[in-house]
Amino acid sequence: MLHIAYYEADIATYCNTDEQQILGALTKRHGFALEPQQRNAWIEQICILKRSLADIKTGWVFFEFSIPRMGKRADVVLVIGGVIFVLEFKVGADTFDRAALEQAHDYALDLKNFHRGSHHLSILPILVATKALPKGMTSLHWAEDQVAEPVGVCPSELANLIDTKLAHLKFDPIEPSIWARSGYQPTPTIVEAAQALYRDHNVREISRSDAGAKNLGDTTDCLTGIIEHSKRNHRKAICFVTGVPGAGKTLAGLNIATTRAKDHSDEHAVFLSGNGPLVDVLREALARDESRREGISKSKALRKVVSFVQNIHHFRDEALKDSNPPDEKVVVFDEAQRAWGREQTTKFMQQKRGYLAFEDSEPAFLIRYMDRHDDWCVIICLVGGGQEINTGEAGLAEWLFSISKQFTAWDVYSSYRLDDPDYIWDEMTIAALSTVKVERKDALHLGVSMRSFRAESLSDFTGHVVENRPDQARQAYEKIAERYPIVITRNLNEARSWLRDKARGSERFGLIASSGANRLRPEGIFVKAKVDAPIWFLNDREDVRASYYMEEVATEFDVQGLELDWVGMCWDADFRYEQRRWKHYSFRGTKWQRTNADERQLYLKNAYRVILTRARQGMVIFVPVGNPVDPTRHPSFYDETFNYLLRCGLTVLQKNKM
Repeated sequence: MLHIAYYEADIATYCNTDEQQILGALTKRHGFALEPQQRNAWIEQICILKRSLADIKTGWVFFEFSIPRMGKRADVVLVIGGVIFVLEFKVGADTFDRAALEQAHDYALDLKNFHRGSHHLSILPILVATKALPKGMTSLHWAEDQVAEPVGVCPSELANLIDTKLAHLKFDPIEPSIWARSGYQPTPTIVEAAQALYRDHNVREISRSDAGAKNLGDTTDCLTGIIEHSKRNHRKAICFVTGVPGAGKTLAGLNIATTRAKDHSDEHAVFLSGNGPLVDVLREALARDESRREGISKSKALRKVVSFVQNIHHFRDEALKDSNPPDEKVVVFDEAQRAWGREQTTKFMQQKRGYLAFEDSEPAFLIRYMDRHDDWCVIICLVGGGQEINTGEAGLAEWLFSISKQFTAWDVYSSYRLDDPDYIWDEMTIAALSTVKVERKDALHLGVSMRSFRAESLSDFTGHVVENRPDQARQAYEKIAERYPIVITRNLNEARSWLRDKARGSERFGLIASSGANRLRPEGIFVKAKVDAPIWFLNDREDVRASYYMEEVATEFDVQGLELDWVGMCWDADFRYEQRRWKHYSFRGTKWQRTNADERQLYLKNAYRVILTRARQGMVIFVPVGNPVDPTRHPSFYDETFNYLLRCGLTVLQKNKM
C-alpha cells in the first residue's frame, strides 16, 4: 500500500508530541534500514518545525508526503488556512541551492497539476537551508495558477514567512484529511513512468483514471488475461494495442514488461523498440535512477537494465546466431507500425550484416523467431497511427501478411479500431486483415491522449492541421486553447524567450524541427548535427548539450516516443502551404525539389505530425520570415504557411504577453 505520508497530525497534536515518538512513526513507515544521516535530518526538521508552528493554532502537518509521479516524497507539507506550504529541508546547507529550489518548485507544481484537491489552491514552495543566515523577507511572485516561485529561508524566518503570507491570503479553510486523499491523477513522462514501473510501482499509481479515458489498468488486465490464457492452453498469440499519439501505449507495454519480468521471471519478458533514441534514453534514465537508489555504479546498473529494454535490431541479430528459441516468452514491440518491410530488412541484413540468404520482413522474422517455442509465447505490438516516418517502415501490412500466409495457427487479438484509416490505409492491407481471424477486445485501444495533461484534443488539432482542414483545426484548438497555449512567431529569439518564461521548476523545454529542415541553418538551427538523445533529454540546465540551452535541435527521429513540457517547433519550407494545399519538398544540393512519391510525402507529413505532438503543456511555432535575396529561403516559402496557421486559430506571440 502506498502511504500518503509517513506521519501526519494536526498542528496542536504535533507540537505536543515527543520528538522521539514522531521519529518512531517516521522510521516505521520508512521500511528500510535507517541511516544515521536520515535520522539526524528528521530530528532537526522536527525541532525546527515545532518552533515555527508554536503560535499557529490550526492546521495539519504531513511528513514525507508522497509525490507518486516523481517517485519521491516532499519533506513536509503544511495545510494551514487554505494554503498549501511545501517544505524542502537541506540540513547543514548554508546556501539556497538552485537544484533544491527547483525540487521544491517541482513538488508544488506536481500537486497543482495532478493532485485533485490542490487544483484551485494557493501553493507556496519553501526551501529551508538550516545553516543559512537570515536575509529578510522577500516578496512572493505568484503565477496565474497560484503556485508561487520558491522562497529560500533560514529556520528562524520560517514562522514569520508562514504568518505573513497567511495574513495576506484569505481563503476558505481546507479539511486536511479530505484534501490529502482527494485523488492523485498523474500523467508522467515516459521516462518518469519507466523509472516508477521499474521501482515496482503499479501502473494505476502513476496514471490518470479520468472518466471517459481508456483506463491503462483495463488494458493491462486484458493483456495479462491473454498471456495467462496462452500459458495455460499452450497457445501462441499476437496482440495489437492501438491508440492515438500519447495515449499511453508505451506505458502499457512497459507495465506488462516490468510486471511479467519481475513476477514471472521464467518468462524473461522484454521491451523491444526499433527507436534507437528511445531505447538509449530509457536505458540511461533507468541506470541513473538505479545507481542513485541502490548506491551502485552506473555501469553496473546499466548492465541490469540492458536486458529489459532492448533494440529490436540487436534482438533480431541474436536470433541468427543459433536455431534455439529465445529465452523470452513475452515480447513487447513498441511502435510496431515502424517495423521494416521485406525489401528494407533484406537489404540491411545482406549489406550490413552479411546474411546473403536473408529474405524476411522484420515482422515475419520476429514471429518466426518466437514461433521456435514448442509450447506458448505472446507478442504484444504497440501500434500508433500516422507515425511512419522513415524509408522501409511498412505499417501494419507486413504483420498481417505474415500472419495470414505463414502463421495461421497463432491467436490474434486487437481492438475494434485496428481497421481504422489511421492504422490501415491501403486496399492490400485491408485484404490481408480480412484473411486473419481476429478476436476483438475494446480494452486494446487507448483513445485519449495522456501526453499532454492539459490538452487531450491535441492529436485531433494536429491531424486537422497536417490534413489541410483549417476550420476543423480552429474548432479543435478552441477546446484546448485555455489550457494548452500554442502561439506562433517569426522571431526565433522571441520563441526562446517564451519557452524560458513558461517553464517552471525542472520543466523541460527545447527546440525541434523536421529532419528535412535544411534551410533553417541561417537561423542557427542545424538539423544535420545529431543530438545525443540521453544528454539532450536527461541532463540539467548546466549542460550546454541539454535541450534547455536551445543550441541543439532534435528531429522527429530523436523525439518520437518521447516528450518535453514546452516545445519550440521550427517550421521550414520542406512542408509548406501553397495554393491552399500542402506541398512536399526536399533540399538537394543547392535548391528545393518537389517530392512526388506518395510514400515520401506520407513520411514528411507524419514527421510534422510527430513534432507537433511532443509538448505536454504548450508550444511556440517559429516560422521564418525568409530572405528575398536568398532563392532557397524566399519569403513566399513561409508566408502562406504562417497565414494558414493563423486560419487554424493560432495567435501571434506578443512580446508583452510573454
